[in-house]
Amino acid sequence: MKNRNISRRELLRNGARGTGLLAIGGAMGFFSLQTKRGHTVWQIDPYKCIQCGNCAVNCVLDVSAVKCVHAYAVCGYCEICTGFVDPKASNPAGGAEGELCPTGAISRSFVEDPYYEYAIDEELCIGCAKCVKGCTAFSNGSLFLQIRHDRCLNCNQCSIAEACPARAILRVPANKPYLLKKAGNNV
Repeated sequence: MKNRNISRRELLRNGARGTGLLAIGGAMGFFSLQTKRGHTVWQIDPYKCIQCGNCAVNCVLDVSAVKCVHAYAVCGYCEICTGFVDPKASNPAGGAEGELCPTGAISRSFVEDPYYEYAIDEELCIGCAKCVKGCTAFSNGSLFLQIRHDRCLNCNQCSIAEACPARAILRVPANKPYLLKKAGNNV
């Protein structure tokens, strides 16, 4: 075997080629994974969710991709919304001291006596499920949790799904990414 000295230039060129090939291979692997994952997304089945609070603390994001949503078609526009205020509060009909949401993500506006409409500010919502638990326990369950896909990283193994005691988080087809509550199908 002939001993050949490799010039510095050849060594750098061969190293650059190898690095380029590695980068191309890595990118192809990444994009094939993304394409494979792109067919499904993570979502919460609102009929299985037990409002345990794990969604707020187990997401890989600093602020969970899980947000509370309101099914207005299901809502009874209650005088006292048990998703907004604790029914055991000293003044459940009004006053901020009885609000369930720790971040003030739910606001209410007067519709007509005695009804109010409730809206969720998703930027403030942390996915703690306190409002959902109150609405489900004492009312019609029109508040429920969803994984918002504009925030979710669609991890290969969702840390929230791993921590969910009810196994309510599952993969659904990306062309139908949201599992909704419907009138007449309450928990």
